[in-house]
Amino acid sequence: MKLAICSVGVVLLLAGCSPVEDPTLYPKYDPDKAVQPPVKAAVAENPDRHLLWGDVHIHTSFSTDAYVMGVRGLPDDAYRFAKGGEIAHAAEYGIRISRPLDFAAVTDHSEFLGVVRGMQPDLPLSDRSLRTRLIEDGPISNTLAWIRTMVGFDPKVGQVEGGKESMADAWQEIIASAERNYEPGTFTTFIGYEWSSMPDKNNLHRNVLYRGSMVPDAPFSSTISQNPKDLWDELEKQREQGMDNLAIPHNGNVSGGLMYGDKTFDGSAMDAAYAERRMRNEPLSEIFQVKGTSETHPALSPDDPFADFEIFDTILSAKIRKSEPKGGYARDALRLGIEMSHSENFNPYKFGVIGSTDSHNASSPVEEDNYHGKLPLLDGTAGIRLGKTILLPEKYRISRRWGAAGLAAVWATANTRESIFDAMRRKETYASSGPRIVVRFFGGWNYPSDLIDRAERITLAEASGVPMGGELPPATDAAPSFAVWAVKDPESGNLDRIQIIKGWVDEQGQSHERIYDVALSDGRVKDPTSGRVPEVGNTVDAKTASYTNTIGDVQLSAVWKDPDFRPEQTAFYYARVIEIPTPRWSTYDAAKLGEEPMDPVSIQERAVTSAIWYQAAEEPGEGVGN
Repeated sequence: MKLAICSVGVVLLLAGCSPVEDPTLYPKYDPDKAVQPPVKAAVAENPDRHLLWGDVHIHTSFSTDAYVMGVRGLPDDAYRFAKGGEIAHAAEYGIRISRPLDFAAVTDHSEFLGVVRGMQPDLPLSDRSLRTRLIEDGPISNTLAWIRTMVGFDPKVGQVEGGKESMADAWQEIIASAERNYEPGTFTTFIGYEWSSMPDKNNLHRNVLYRGSMVPDAPFSSTISQNPKDLWDELEKQREQGMDNLAIPHNGNVSGGLMYGDKTFDGSAMDAAYAERRMRNEPLSEIFQVKGTSETHPALSPDDPFADFEIFDTILSAKIRKSEPKGGYARDALRLGIEMSHSENFNPYKFGVIGSTDSHNASSPVEEDNYHGKLPLLDGTAGIRLGKTILLPEKYRISRRWGAAGLAAVWATANTRESIFDAMRRKETYASSGPRIVVRFFGGWNYPSDLIDRAERITLAEASGVPMGGELPPATDAAPSFAVWAVKDPESGNLDRIQIIKGWVDEQGQSHERIYDVALSDGRVKDPTSGRVPEVGNTVDAKTASYTNTIGDVQLSAVWKDPDFRPEQTAFYYARVIEIPTPRWSTYDAAKLGEEPMDPVSIQERAVTSAIWYQAAEEPGEGVGN
């Protein structure tokens, strides 16, 4: 018979109730014994560019939702974690990432920034420590009251004593921490914040990053305006004053279809000026993070067998509702963009992609076998995440469908703010769901079939083409070639395949998409009759949360020419690299607790590159929206 808790705050010795987690699974954090960040060598300037990994979407206790959910970490903790050092989780156990990142940004919500922390309100957590509530007690006493406090909290700065001062102090600490932790050549920090527009609970959030140390006296807040155009007004004014910046939309998957719609925020029609402003201010979109993926959706890409990956489409409001897929996913946005290029002569959706976590634990929880959640009261331990030691109503058990994701991959000449920012601006970036898969992707004309085997392949690829994020000039009759190569993450699964996803617009202005498998592991080939590719297999052992790299390949590559190219059709192309199946975080958690794993037991992690665009010659909108 196990010690069990069957109701909030009541401990009973009864069989069949939810067991309390073993506290030895979560050794208490000891700062004197904490692992220090490793010493890293600085990288030198490289014109062929370095691959740098980062997370530019990290929250600390300065964010209202993080603080109310128990987080007490500060920006210095976030940067210590990103550098590979150990920090305290909100439940007081130690957490660290297995390999340091190259860059990071703390992007706390600008709305009421630091106000709740400054107030130190008498919330339910004050009764007992979060560690006691999560690990030692089991179910959390007053959990629902706590969550209602978080959901309903709407402080008015003018009514909160010291609110404005708390906001100013928090912003200055975010700036100071970024400056303290910036180590050019070794580790890069960006000063930033999150603008959190939520009309009718639909997510229209943007993360704002600054290229240097010149930043405004205060971040722009959605309490001033929820309209993205007003944010752009502010960012454009700041750039005129020497504060270079950009904004990165995220979580289009829960935007209610508004993130990438065919109308502006106020419902008016888009025009060329709007498209140009959107792309100048928002050259990137975040498509992988804890709250689901925003690449594509099965309803939008029914012929894509890999579209159903870490889909999260629940909008939290007074009534739980599903988010509209149309207008919420990047591939659909790219298709809408080329349709508008065809019909309207402008393209508001010529953006690149990255991943980042949206962690609220002052950390980057991207590793499936080392996952520690997003919001402690909802997913701070394995038992809570799997619904074994906390009996939350179904409405609040959303963390089971959150994922351990994602990371931003940037091809930059140096590990500095300027170089990484400029790479983001030119969209030479890609998104990973977590693993550090190396991917290069170029498009050009008349690439030799052995390009990838040549020592000077980067120089040759750029001489007659462009890297990911670029645009090919109009063609006469030759089809473009694409060179793509990928190398597995040495600490993750082998590679299953490389795909190139093409979207194009026909003469009637209708867009289409097609997926080409351009490189397959294990010598597999398509069935000549059905066109299907045999599955790579699955070595995952659910009971032990393990797998073997006996299938798949360490690296894959291809030089591929579009067999269906028509020079009069505007198109985009991007690469997607897919791993063999590996255990999901929930499978690792289940093995830790000795429980049966939930579905899906395994997932196929991936990397998705920024697109390369081809603009047809007869379309006068060529180049608009760059």
